[in-house]
Amino acid sequence: MHSLLSDSKEIRIYQRPGRVTAKQLEPMDQLLLILPRKVPAPLWRKLPEGQKLKAAMRRRGANAVPAIYSRLGNKKQTLVAGATLANDATAFEQLTLARRLVASATTEKAGSLGIAVMGFDDDVAAAIVRNVVAGALAAAFQLPAFKSDAPSDKIRSIRIVGLAEKLDLERVRAEANGNNLARWLTAMPPNKLDAAGYADLLQTLAKDRGWEYKRYSTKELEKMGAGAFLAVAQGNDDNSASIVRLRYRPGTASAKADLSLVGKGIIFDTGGTNLKPFRAMLDMHGDMQGSAVALGTLLAISEMKLPLGVDAWLAITENRTGPSAYKSQDLIVAANGKTIQTIHTDAEGRMALADTLVFASREEPGLIVDYATLTGSCVNAITTRYCGVFTNRPDWHPRLKRTGQHCGERVWPFPIGKEFLEELKSDVADLQQCSVKGTGDHILAGSFLAEFVEHDVPWLHMDLSASNNKGGLGHVPTEVTGFGVRYTMSLVLDEKILETAD
Repeated sequence: MHSLLSDSKEIRIYQRPGRVTAKQLEPMDQLLLILPRKVPAPLWRKLPEGQKLKAAMRRRGANAVPAIYSRLGNKKQTLVAGATLANDATAFEQLTLARRLVASATTEKAGSLGIAVMGFDDDVAAAIVRNVVAGALAAAFQLPAFKSDAPSDKIRSIRIVGLAEKLDLERVRAEANGNNLARWLTAMPPNKLDAAGYADLLQTLAKDRGWEYKRYSTKELEKMGAGAFLAVAQGNDDNSASIVRLRYRPGTASAKADLSLVGKGIIFDTGGTNLKPFRAMLDMHGDMQGSAVALGTLLAISEMKLPLGVDAWLAITENRTGPSAYKSQDLIVAANGKTIQTIHTDAEGRMALADTLVFASREEPGLIVDYATLTGSCVNAITTRYCGVFTNRPDWHPRLKRTGQHCGERVWPFPIGKEFLEELKSDVADLQQCSVKGTGDHILAGSFLAEFVEHDVPWLHMDLSASNNKGGLGHVPTEVTGFGVRYTMSLVLDEKILETAD
């Protein structure tokens, strides 16, 4: 185990299908109880101490969260946090309820958390339970903390009761582990997780997980012509920057990737020569969240042992200021030979990703998905509750939205294309890095990146405007959301995007 990786213990999950009994509830310290909006009278009789819980709901109101906040009369005095949910509640609504209920129930010492979803059709109940388990696993995970008093665990085990049959929760757990890893790395202080330490951590993970590991150093990248990435990296006072490629191959080792995951890994972003002001720079250790989401997605796929060849390309560097840092009006040559007129050094993410997309697309995978905390423009357009998506397959837009609705990580598609490159015309280069005007920068950034995807490989760019949302988002209780792991898994497994990518 690498010293910078979490040593959190795996949460044990127990399942007892069938009728809910008082005996099943005895080991639980807290119980999350989810019922339909209109609770049928017979349902209260099926619940241990049902009339007491019914009276508790009347006091708080059926629409409150929690609508029930009471204790059972058993030895543990099990705390019951209950709520009602519409039968047609969206995945996002289910996940949000899960986050709020878990938070209300886990204010006490850690213990065994129970989950009972009753009064719904079997398939609806199963979906709700999966989303509540996702919320519990997200809440149970502790982000990095360096206090004298270590934070205590919130949840030690999960007990599911009342379903018709046991659920396969392998995917829920794998997605949770991927999301937890993404959040953990994003929250790590930048003097703990620096560029060199990040590469070392990835090597350790690769060894533990059976992935192939390759680190392209700055010297190697010079030979490969990665001028766009190196322009950002040249402000560093060492050669710690690199592009790391990880490979998961459950089948033939030499097979092409079905899926290539590309991540922006800017360990700390000062803005470079165009220096950010204090508030804008304060949390820029999180500017590597795109790479962390790519890594978390690879972890989830690997843990599920999916029969897919997957590459992860992580562009890892800092964006520093100093005498060697790149400047406005520098002329840069990218790996595909395109020349770039630098306009603003704080538009470094598209520079680092440009060369990385060239390298990934030259291997002609079935699909490239890149993740980046790229533009404030996307936040301004859709807030921090949605992520922007951009693709060179515009007919996918309905599918991309549908995937977000299905999994609860919601996205909004934007157009890209040659018409927008009119805004990036340059008198001295093939294109400008960004527009001086700044209007629609998320669309211009997506259009810029598309110029570096070769061989017409199907490509999806995720501008992670929902990477940080105050108070959490969906089932995730922390401001750092790790948005994208769950979405990509749904894109692959539910939308089956790889089967139709061409």
